[in-house]
Amino acid sequence: MARHPSDLARWFALACLALAIAASPIIARAQATGPLVLAAASLQESLSAAADAWAAKRHPRPVLAFAASSALARQAEAGAPADLFIAADEQWMDYVAERKLLAPGTRVPFLVNALVIVGPKDSRVRLYPGPDFPLARALGTGKLAMAEPDSVPAGRYGKQALERFGIWPQVSGQIARAENVRAALALVARGAAPLGIVYATDARAEPAVRIVGVFPAGSHPPIVYPVARLAKSTHPDAEAFRRFLISHEGKAIFRRFGFVAN
Repeated sequence: MARHPSDLARWFALACLALAIAASPIIARAQATGPLVLAAASLQESLSAAADAWAAKRHPRPVLAFAASSALARQAEAGAPADLFIAADEQWMDYVAERKLLAPGTRVPFLVNALVIVGPKDSRVRLYPGPDFPLARALGTGKLAMAEPDSVPAGRYGKQALERFGIWPQVSGQIARAENVRAALALVARGAAPLGIVYATDARAEPAVRIVGVFPAGSHPPIVYPVARLAKSTHPDAEAFRRFLISHEGKAIFRRFGFVAN
């Protein structure tokens, strides 16, 4: 039997209402999502703690995407819908700035790190990085885990330090290249490499490794982390969260994880 036009209209209205009700949690979740932050892999624990502190103030928790600074800079260049970028060096922030992708006046250097050599937690190796220090002998036939030395900041700092001390030619054929500093750390933690070059904060975050050597600050460029808001950011909390990160309260969080905060 054919439906009366008024019955069809009522059915259509009810169907639309049901769809709206079903979709409402999705809409609410989308509205409750915080700004998207592209952040260097070495910030995983510290930035997560900062995001938790921000959320505790009744803000939507920021969405954090961790990777090598080089990969993140290229994602920003490709149009990733991100709000903030935190790099592990000035060079990749320059890369983004040169492409006019930063919001003017929002770039701030706010964290400093150190470079170390790590081994497994039971390692008895002790190294004192300097001219011709015995890194090759300590490695033996093993691999030296490093983030990609030609592009990733941690790897680039490590290569520069080894070149300064005349060690790079001795060990360049034994490099286990990793996509980021945390991947290099993991190689040492699981015993795939006897030694690795990572940041001091990475070593602190991984109980399966210990620091066996510390590079002098003058052996490589300063390890500075800048933060900036991206020009295409539209999230209403993006600038406020950036300001929180560089505030005294925000910096105190990063200090707990071993960073020096400017």
